[in-house]
Amino acid sequence: MARYSSKPVTVGRPAAAVADKFSDFSVLESALDSMPPAERAKVGDVSFSKDVITITTPQVGAINLRAVERTPEGVVLEAEGSPVPMKLEISFKPVSAEATEVSGAVDVEIPMMLKPLIGPAMQKAADQFGEMFAKLV
Repeated sequence: MARYSSKPVTVGRPAAAVADKFSDFSVLESALDSMPPAERAKVGDVSFSKDVITITTPQVGAINLRAVERTPEGVVLEAEGSPVPMKLEISFKPVSAEATEVSGAVDVEIPMMLKPLIGPAMQKAADQFGEMFAKLV
């Protein structure tokens, strides 16, 4: 599997509050709806339910990312409906009592010969996930 990690983003919330926000993805919907239109457009077609984040793209269609593990240190999601096996990890690292570093990583099974073609797009996706999750908390 190839791993693509986002740049860490620091948010002004305690780690416990960030982890609590990710205990039920449906609460993220209101944060998404309150984003300015330009920021919302960057996120794309994303929706949330309690345990699933659904991303819809013209190229692949709907991919469900289902939470398979939730801890105070992060959340692990596995893809359903993806053309390749994929896992997304969101990590929460306290940097102070009132700040948390949020980062994302995408593990995806890509055939070796396709890595040069798909790798840059996967890195961009990992960076976008990291930014999106930081904005939603």
